[in-house]
Amino acid sequence: MPASKVYLIGAGPGDPELITLKAVKALQLAEVVLVDDLVNPALLTHCPQARIVPVGKRGGCKSTPQHFINRMLVALAGQGQTVVRLKGGDAFVFGRGGEEMLALRAANIPYEVIPGITSGLAACTSMEVPVTHRAFNHGVTLVTGHTQDGEPLPWRALVESNTTLVIYMGMQHVAEITRALLEAGMHADMPCMVVENGTRENQRAVVTALHAMPLGCHQQQFKSPAIIVVGEVVKLANSTQEQDWQAQLQAFASLASAA
Repeated sequence: MPASKVYLIGAGPGDPELITLKAVKALQLAEVVLVDDLVNPALLTHCPQARIVPVGKRGGCKSTPQHFINRMLVALAGQGQTVVRLKGGDAFVFGRGGEEMLALRAANIPYEVIPGITSGLAACTSMEVPVTHRAFNHGVTLVTGHTQDGEPLPWRALVESNTTLVIYMGMQHVAEITRALLEAGMHADMPCMVVENGTRENQRAVVTALHAMPLGCHQQQFKSPAIIVVGEVVKLANSTQEQDWQAQLQAFASLASAA
């Protein structure tokens, strides 16, 4: 039986309206959908005809091995089925979509990549923070909060780049990231922002200074999925959010002093 086609789709950052029309059309063709944990379940209404296979991948949690997902994509398409691999954000931004693409290439399986809005940029926009602004910087850098081999990131080079840092998968390492940035020469009062569940109805955010970021995340009990943003552009964040956070920080400091 000839192989069918695999669609590698970025589902967007969480808001179900932020998926592309092209992605929706592909979902409507799907016979099987391999879906990540971070994908909004509401998007599955676009493919009621398809068999849904959860293949969860989330930092700090038990995950489906990547090599198993690769083999499943090849096997299902080799059986003549139209397969969608539905991934949160954009499949090629910390989504291992590149690894899946190479597996399909090696097996001569036809595929198509459909871009999605990556969660890091969407989280910034949801807080009215432009990742680039000519009054503050000349670029943006997307980095992961942890590396596969555990090697440290080039923090000094990142600090000296004068770009907005958008850090994915960093919630388990907030204290280490903060310390590394400070040791690399970043000013302790550099504006920072953490956005949990960006673009979703349950989105939460804190805006603070770098040195206070671990305290803010701890007090608010932030968890993954969340994005860390570091840079002068965070000064432009929605003023209500910033004022709320400043009030919370002052209240916490007062409690700590009283203790």
